Amino acid sequence: MNTPSASPADTQAASPGQQPILVWDAPVRVFHWLMVLCFAGAYLTAESERWRLLHISLGYTMAGLVGFRLLWGVVGTRYARFAEFVRGPRAVAGYVQAMLRGQPQVHTGHNPAGALAIVALLLLTLVVTASGWATLNEFAGKVVEELHEGTANLMIALVVVHIAGVVLASWLHKTNLVRAMVTGRKPGPPAHGIRRPWRSVAAVMLLVVCGFWFYQWQGAPLQGAAVAAHAGKDHAHNDDDD
Repeated sequence: MNTPSASPADTQAASPGQQPILVWDAPVRVFHWLMVLCFAGAYLTAESERWRLLHISLGYTMAGLVGFRLLWGVVGTRYARFAEFVRGPRAVAGYVQAMLRGQPQVHTGHNPAGALAIVALLLLTLVVTASGWATLNEFAGKVVEELHEGTANLMIALVVVHIAGVVLASWLHKTNLVRAMVTGRKPGPPAHGIRRPWRSVAAVMLLVVCGFWFYQWQGAPLQGAAVAAHAGKDHAHNDDDD
């Protein structure tokens, strides 16, 4: 599924001859917004027993999405591949320094700082979902539960930094990066654009996610009873401690 292109995605100078080109394929965009939805929903329902099943379902969805993104980062289109945008500490430091000087480097795909945030969020998602599953199944007690909560809070902090970076980069580059993640298009030389959006893969993603949510909803009475029993056990344990 790799899409060849005529020129590299390294730093390039802005050109008046640029035009909107397709950079982000449909699977990348669907992944991004589903992750936003799931993480926001899971975080907001974390402390509610009533919405515990929703919290769990959104967490499992995030884990599945990360699994897909890791695969797509190897076989996906040009700017989706990790080999295309993941850079070392020197490249990240150089990009940040250029931004602070008011002379930002221009990248068609993810810039080095954004790439670092993406990789960190993917790894933290795996930690938060694994620790959440372990907490639900009462493995390692409070240690894993605290790891789960601490990782979620760390993700919130990283998301805030990521959003601030997107706003700053959008202002410096005079490009609306949020809109680009909706439309998939950014200004650039025509030869740098990808050729196919792969909407079929995005459609399959949505079908799988919706199918999983429907499966969870169908099993809601049984799972809800299990969650309630788990909550009751915790309450009884707290009473014993008192």
